[in-house]
Amino acid sequence: MNNLRKWHWLMAVLVLVSIGFGIAPRLHAHEIPNDVTIQAFLKPEGTRLRLLIRVPLIAMRDMTWPFKAPDVLDLATADSELRNAATLWVGDEVKLFEDNQPLGPYTVANIRASEATDTSFESYDRALALVTGPRLPDDTTLSIKDGFLDVLFEYPIQNEHARFSIDPHWGRLGQRAITVVRLVLPNDTVRAFELEGDPGLIRLDPEWYQAAWRFVVLGIEHILSGIDHLLFLFCLVIPFRRPRQLLVVVSAFTVGHSITLIASAFGLAPDMLWFPPFIEMMIAASIVYMALENIVGANLHRRWIITLAFGLVHGFGFSFALRQTLQFAGTHLLLSLLSFNVGVEIGQIAVLALILPALALLFARVVPERLGTIILSALVAHTGWHWMTERGALLMQYQFTMPEMTPAFFANVLRVLMVVVAASGVWWLVGVLKKRTTSQGIAGE
Repeated sequence: MNNLRKWHWLMAVLVLVSIGFGIAPRLHAHEIPNDVTIQAFLKPEGTRLRLLIRVPLIAMRDMTWPFKAPDVLDLATADSELRNAATLWVGDEVKLFEDNQPLGPYTVANIRASEATDTSFESYDRALALVTGPRLPDDTTLSIKDGFLDVLFEYPIQNEHARFSIDPHWGRLGQRAITVVRLVLPNDTVRAFELEGDPGLIRLDPEWYQAAWRFVVLGIEHILSGIDHLLFLFCLVIPFRRPRQLLVVVSAFTVGHSITLIASAFGLAPDMLWFPPFIEMMIAASIVYMALENIVGANLHRRWIITLAFGLVHGFGFSFALRQTLQFAGTHLLLSLLSFNVGVEIGQIAVLALILPALALLFARVVPERLGTIILSALVAHTGWHWMTERGALLMQYQFTMPEMTPAFFANVLRVLMVVVAASGVWWLVGVLKKRTTSQGIAGE
């Protein structure tokens, strides 16, 4: 027993000594950091494409960093390992394309370690001057936890005016890895992208048809995955399933959400913090209203008017989902918005193709139409009510104070008024067309 205690004391002393001399393994160096931000610039210049990139040193794990003190990098002997990290963790984990043709091989033109306080990556010119300039003095105290690895990669290209794409695989650098990519075009126009994880192939300057197809698919996915939009559509068509009735109410919804979606994309929507949760609550309220109207008895004339109004609300909801995705539209913003709407309509048609036969079968074989309408609408109203109260409670967490009469306030008011005027104009136009259609039908009879 005494010998065992002696061994325990000896091991404890050895561990303390090893820590003091920096010999003990630093387990935290192998841990995956929670949040990592990678900053990158891409700029085509003549026959080369430059990729400037900044990565936190802590994100590149399992490297044999030379230390001169615990967690302090020995810059005098670190160049070789910095170059290895640049290749293994960064250069080999990204693919670049010129007009859909893969680029490579790349060369590591310059590397350097940078301090946490350095802000050179705010612009391409400053970042390039930093990476190609002198490296940090050897006596700099640079912590592996806070420092950066800055790298300049160069790729051979055929034409600086070509269309470039990027497929980064830097998601393993952190549990949540965000990559901020800025494409600097030959005319010095800058396009910024924020990518999360491994986003797949990103076209930095898409052709019109590439942007259109991406947003059509996105519109389909969004309507099929948005349960609140689907429930609203379900309530919308339960009592109105004939072709002419469907055309009226679905078209009113389409017109409504198209107005506010496009207005939001062009910066005409209110930008107050409480506005998104307010819209989410109103979407739930629209479901409750439609369900209750079905129960008490829906009128087609009133239904299309209310549907147009609620379509405006749902359009804001669509715009929130598109905020991060509009960066991939390139120069085709309006086309991308219209393509998203097309995708939404395709998704709605697909849903209606399933709902309408199911309702017809239900009302013909299981339950009378009026009773079935009441039961289904009551179930939807119950779900919508819970959503509305939950979202309302979230909305009430925001502090509402009297706004200051600043230029920003009046700009917000102007945005709202512009959307209201556009919606009112469409409302009036649809009403006129509907009256003409009705009068022509009566005259024909």
